[in-house]
Amino acid sequence: MQNLDLNSSVRLHTGREMPLLGLGTWQLTDDTAGTVAAALKLGYPMIDTSGDYGTQAGIADGIAKSGKSRNEIFLVTKVEKDEDAHDSAQRSLVELNTDHADLLLIHSPPSDEQTSIDLWRGMIQSKARGLATDIGVSNYSQAQIDALIAETGETPVVNQIEWSPFGFSDEMLNYAQEKGIVLQAYSPLTRDTRLDDETLRDIAKRHGKSPAQVLIRWDMQRGVVPVPKANRREHLAQNIDVFDFDLSRAEMKDLEALNERYSAMGKLPYN
Repeated sequence: MQNLDLNSSVRLHTGREMPLLGLGTWQLTDDTAGTVAAALKLGYPMIDTSGDYGTQAGIADGIAKSGKSRNEIFLVTKVEKDEDAHDSAQRSLVELNTDHADLLLIHSPPSDEQTSIDLWRGMIQSKARGLATDIGVSNYSQAQIDALIAETGETPVVNQIEWSPFGFSDEMLNYAQEKGIVLQAYSPLTRDTRLDDETLRDIAKRHGKSPAQVLIRWDMQRGVVPVPKANRREHLAQNIDVFDFDLSRAEMKDLEALNERYSAMGKLPYN
């Protein structure tokens, strides 16, 4: 069995460590503070958010209610493609009631390459000013990342993308590993749209686990960092109860055979 637990982390190419599992907060607007406080008390080490989620003030309240200190929590937030990186980061930090983000991402790539490069330069400046410890991107293709690196010499530490056995790209994972980029998986549970798949359910039953737990474990065994969302307390607890079983090589292959480049949003935004 792979020796993983809630304290497990992945090393970013900057040398810093990022937790292997986090809580997603997109559409987590019903009692955000209570859910985040409960998650932190259960041991979630990382919270993923964005200014456009409408959850950041609630996350700040949840952190305060949890009794956790700021240095115990890895905070991820995002800059929108049409925003100024510095101004957006500052607004998010005010909402989150903190002085820095552990990771600041471009939420999605601007359609124009030069705009994307300029925004990335703004991200680099935001990091230099101490607003973020590390910077990365989300929903970027290999070519789009290559353009950022070629123009600035700065490689994103993370590319956050939609990722599940039903929709993923080995080419992207191989590329990311070659560049020292960690993949973070949003919607790793397919937004509940594929949890009834027969193969997935058979594997889950074999381990006495839920389909959601198998999907999370699959990500971690591939070196991808999942950030599943949960609204209900029992699902919060279930989603981190994934460290007492191991998927076999055959089971991993069976899950990977489900790949049809499925996206809960209609199309995977990367190649």
